Amino acid sequence: MAIRAGFDSYRASPPDVRVVTSDGQSIAAHSYVLVSASPVLERMIDRARRGWGAECTIRVLGVSFDAVRALLHLLYRSKVAAEDDQIVGAHGAQLLALAHAYRVGWLKRAAEAAVSARLTPERAVDMLKLSRLCDAPRLYLRCARLAAKDFRAVELSEGWRFARRHDAALELELLKLMEDADQRKERWTREKAAQEACRQLGEAMTTLEHIFPGDVASICADAPCATVGCTCRGLQLLMRHFATCKRKAAPGGCARCKRMLQLFRLHASVCDRPDQTTCRVPLCR
Repeated sequence: MAIRAGFDSYRASPPDVRVVTSDGQSIAAHSYVLVSASPVLERMIDRARRGWGAECTIRVLGVSFDAVRALLHLLYRSKVAAEDDQIVGAHGAQLLALAHAYRVGWLKRAAEAAVSARLTPERAVDMLKLSRLCDAPRLYLRCARLAAKDFRAVELSEGWRFARRHDAALELELLKLMEDADQRKERWTREKAAQEACRQLGEAMTTLEHIFPGDVASICADAPCATVGCTCRGLQLLMRHFATCKRKAAPGGCARCKRMLQLFRLHASVCDRPDQTTCRVPLCR
């Protein structure tokens, strides 16, 4: 009904173009609507027209009759309204191919978004190939992410089996995309671990400044701190272990003492006191 309403708005003037589909059916349309919507359709109409005002025929092949009818409905509207979401969703892949072929940018973006939103692992390989042919980067990225996330389901799809038998380049591209995704995940994991290590070191340095605040007396230097949220207790225990441990000078040393010594070295490298002899942190000099 919505498609019919789109055509009914132009009944005042007679149609002058016949759009023929792959199954031989035809749809009457107005040339000025098609010409204003697509430069490709404009050239097709110019070539097909034999005389001024004469009716011409153009062919839109490779897609279903319903998809062509949906295309004309949207071209008549010049936009994708909220009530057209169901139409775009039902013929999204075909509309994407038609909009790319006829250079209708606003429809191409809407169809790409609709296909991306409804993508499933069973269609990921087919839509990945379509995204390459139609220059649809958003859909391409969505397919790549889905393949990396749920490759077991993608492997069971007919599109993957066809690619393995007949399209080695597409199979290799998919495998490369998954390898890149794994590498990004590993890099992200390493960066997250490094950020966490820096956060812990920064917290430990802050705790050292809390325990040894310079010339001001600190309750943390001699007794456990009662301040809510204070984290210096663990570092105090580690320093006491460092002071009394007999293994730190033995071959191989003590792992806990090594960590404490690294923390002291880090503090000494960033200590900004003019005279490090006044710094109360052990081994700062």
